[in-house]
Amino acid sequence: MADHNHHAEHAEAHFREKHLMLDPLPRGQMNDMVMEAMTEKPTWKFWLIFGILAAITAYGLFYSWGVMIAEGLGVAGVNRPSYWGIFLVNTVFWIGISHAGTFISAILRVFKAEFRRPFTRAAELMTTFGLVQAGFSIFMHMGRVWLSYWLMPYPNQRMLWPNFHSPLSWDLLAITTYLLSSTMYLFLPLIPDVAMARDRSTGWRKSFYKVLALGFRGTEGEWAHLRNAMNIFAFAIIPVMFSVHTIVSWDFAVATRPGWSSTIFGPYFIVGALHSGMGAAAIVLAVIQGTMKHMKYFVRAEHFDAIGKLMLIISMAWAYFFFNDYMVQWYGGDSWTDQLLHFHEYGPLGWMWFAMLICNVAVPWLILWNARWRATPWLIATVGIIINVGMWFERYIIIPVSLAINRMPFTWRLYEPGIEIPLGIGTLAFFILLYMAASKLIPLIPVWEVQEGQMAHELKKFGRETVVTVSELE
Repeated sequence: MADHNHHAEHAEAHFREKHLMLDPLPRGQMNDMVMEAMTEKPTWKFWLIFGILAAITAYGLFYSWGVMIAEGLGVAGVNRPSYWGIFLVNTVFWIGISHAGTFISAILRVFKAEFRRPFTRAAELMTTFGLVQAGFSIFMHMGRVWLSYWLMPYPNQRMLWPNFHSPLSWDLLAITTYLLSSTMYLFLPLIPDVAMARDRSTGWRKSFYKVLALGFRGTEGEWAHLRNAMNIFAFAIIPVMFSVHTIVSWDFAVATRPGWSSTIFGPYFIVGALHSGMGAAAIVLAVIQGTMKHMKYFVRAEHFDAIGKLMLIISMAWAYFFFNDYMVQWYGGDSWTDQLLHFHEYGPLGWMWFAMLICNVAVPWLILWNARWRATPWLIATVGIIINVGMWFERYIIIPVSLAINRMPFTWRLYEPGIEIPLGIGTLAFFILLYMAASKLIPLIPVWEVQEGQMAHELKKFGRETVVTVSELE
């Protein structure tokens, strides 16, 4: 009997150590842990990295952009026949990164995946900050950015409306819609946490959180309204996510160019977006766990394991769509498409085509099948970096490399980027900079969601077995 009790206690301790939802702490203690992670004095390493990123952003993004505005698009590498270069590569890349937030927060919320609870906020921030970089990339691509209001369908006396055949108009509508909806979806679950921060802060922080909290006091009526609003947004933002990247894929698929005229580009781009987005989520989680105080309690091996499984499944889906698209175009026998496919593999940038397959398929399949490897933060973050490199290569191959080969051989020319390189690096630095600032201003862990999940989970014993049960919370 004593052995049986000891075994049961050992099993229960193992469950609690392994699963955040089964290892509850008092609400006040969790609030203190999150607040301490936000308000602790930044180390010199933090300020050093922050300063370096600020300098890169200032030079790589704003100064270089000013030079391009003053000198014109001639300082960039875009020219016949590659009129779309790294600007559009980065646009598609950043919109893809932003999809992880919606997938993790909205789709997993709808399907009641409990492991999502501690890192929904981190994913939602990726959505908003990624879309900011996508917007910058579109404006850079325009060249005459001061005329960007021409894209908006506003009434005017000359009855001049945007050209709705222009992919730029599609991208403006898609990014604007997605940015507004994702920002609202970020803000709603943030309200209870900033109200908690308001009650535990003084000075300018208290005033800042007081404005954001909108007078939230935690009454039953407020919680009911908040949950209803979040449920509506969760279901509404999912079709927005799918439609946004479908529109991005149409930027290419509607053109009668070799390599682009594909009916599978819609789902192919969506799966590619989730592929890069989940890789970025793994990187962000590993950085948060390794650099912020108390985060090892909230972000555990089970979360990396779950994200690793999703990354593996999405990698398999991406491989299916890639080879489906490739095989159909190759089998079609169009001579121009055949030349383009041969150019992808054996041209000057053929190494990029093979690197793309290694990064997006071989590496995830070789590493993410192992449960112990999936639960290793630095390893899964490394896989996330490799996947994002591969997905950037994929967008580069689809856009400037594919544009180099068309039906007029006398125009063939390999794209050679110019000022786009520092501008692209500047957007990456700005993304990380925004994340570092957010880590000191808002709670990155949704404490109320974690506590809600812990209230719903409990261990029950049936005979000799200890099982996890989950209750529905209304």
